[in-house]
This record gives sequence, structure tokens and C-alpha cells, in this order.
Amino acid sequence: MIYPIVAYGDPVLRKKAEPISNDYPKLKDILQNMFDTMYKSSGVGLAAPQVGLSIRLFIIDTTPFKDEEAGTENFKKVFINAQIVEEEGKKWKFNEGCLSIPGIREDVERLPNLTIRYQDENFVEHIESFSGIIARVIQHEYDHIEGILFTDKLTPLKKQLLKGRLNDISRGKVDADYKMKFYVKK
Repeated sequence: MIYPIVAYGDPVLRKKAEPISNDYPKLKDILQNMFDTMYKSSGVGLAAPQVGLSIRLFIIDTTPFKDEEAGTENFKKVFINAQIVEEEGKKWKFNEGCLSIPGIREDVERLPNLTIRYQDENFVEHIESFSGIIARVIQHEYDHIEGILFTDKLTPLKKQLLKGRLNDISRGKVDADYKMKFYVKK
């Protein structure tokens, strides 16, 4: 099943997500649906809050970067209950976008190396280090489970310049090549 992507403006994107246990209902189906949704939307990562689930879960597949950086081809992982242990190195800029914020791409500074503790889809715990584009995709998706969006990392001037476009997205005034879900205040 392809999930609609939750659009900018929905409060679920601003909540710190909750940890889950191995008895979380229909987790295998959720993971398959998230991968299907990510591929259908041409994404390289997808966090559970982006499909309306406020849980500490995200997936990545960096294969689309195979021509830009070695090691990204077929790098596909599930991260459950992730915690970044360490980030280091000299900040570098890279142009980022987000399925929840279609049509907006900006240069974002991040540290190039990270160590992360997480559980895989079988709830086996791992502590691993990543660098480059893989680290960046992990950081971007990790931010989602912390309630942070890439636009939060922009300068105040950039944020001001994007304000109108972001408001349009939150109101559903956006074209996307995939199904989206827009927040309606109750």
C-alpha cells in the first residue's frame, strides 16, 4: 500500500516520536508500505512521521546517489529507536529536499560523520558509524523523528524568503508527483 506523504504544517512532523517495541502492530506491513511509498515518491529516505506515525522509525536507500559517492549503491536500511551517539568533522553543505516539503530544495550544513545506535527490523541492536551522503540521509531522517525539518537549519533570511511557499504547501497549494495528506485544523 502506498501511503500519502504528510505535508509541511501537520503537527505530527513537529512531535518527538515515541520508541516502539518488537510487538508493534503490523510492523512488517508498515515497513514494506514505507519502502513502497518512498520508491513511488522517488525519495532516498522516509520517516514514520511523514506517513502520520509518530514512532521512532525511518528507512533509507541511498542507491540514487551511486554516481556521486562510492558505497551508496544498494545501501538500504531500517532504523528503529535510533539515537545519534556522536557527530563530528567539518560542516559541509549539500542540497537537500524533503517529500513533506515538495518543490523546495536548499543547501544545508551538516557534519560529515556520525555514530548511531539503532535497532534493525528484527530489533537487533547495532552501533555503527557512517560518513558522507549516507550520514547526511540518516541525519535528515533522524531529524524527522526528533520533530525537526531541514528548513529549520536554514538562515533566518532563507526562512523568511521561503515563508510564503511553505504556507502554500501547508494549505495544499502545491504540485507533487505523489499523493499527499494536508493537515486540517479541527
